[in-house]
Amino acid sequence: MWFQLAALVMGIAFGYLRSGKEDLVTLLKQGLALGIVLGIILAILSLVSPGGTSEGSKVVGAIDLSVRVILLAIFFIIGVMVGDLLEGRRRQ
Repeated sequence: MWFQLAALVMGIAFGYLRSGKEDLVTLLKQGLALGIVLGIILAILSLVSPGGTSEGSKVVGAIDLSVRVILLAIFFIIGVMVGDLLEGRRRQ
């Protein structure tokens, strides 16, 4: 919960402090790409690293982490939208 709140607050600050409207589609694409790439890298690393747990649980953990990164990116984008809205209201 704290990470989602931190991503939201950082998104609000990002949207408010940067002048002009932000390109939300590009931010969403970058967040999705980061989550997918991070998940693939961690899944590959979990398959080749020695450990006491089963291989399937390592892959599931890597996929879980990539989904969490994507969700954090979505919370960040929501914060950017709120920050842009606050910036627009400040100018009026």
